[in-house]
Amino acid sequence: MAAGIAFADVEVGTELPPASFPVTRATLVRYAGASGDFNPIHWNERFAVEVGLPDVIAHGMFTMAEAARVVTDWLGDPGAVVEYGVRFTRPVVVPNDDEGAVIEVSGKVAALLDDKRVRVDLTATSAGQKVLGMARAVVQLA
Repeated sequence: MAAGIAFADVEVGTELPPASFPVTRATLVRYAGASGDFNPIHWNERFAVEVGLPDVIAHGMFTMAEAARVVTDWLGDPGAVVEYGVRFTRPVVVPNDDEGAVIEVSGKVAALLDDKRVRVDLTATSAGQKVLGMARAVVQLA
């Protein structure tokens, strides 16, 4: 599949529209149900603190998926993502309040590749700290 964005219309440095993704404890419970990942570090504050975490943390795969949304929203076609990978650098801490946490994601085209593909580098932060490193997607453009 190929995205609706033409390869000829992008260049190194093209910025993707940034996005903010709120995360509450309720979000984590819903994600746990959908993913089957009921690890108590994602919902039980007492357990999370006992194992050395500052509080309940978001699932790493949830954080990774939210960051990918910046790419798929830009493409208009999730099937145009050819490769995607990240390194988890810090957890997204989700306090037990009405606000929770926010994951801020931005991206830009970092390289033009063969066969009308581009590499998009992403930056994901929460509470002013980088939560994903080496976040990169290779996408197929039209």
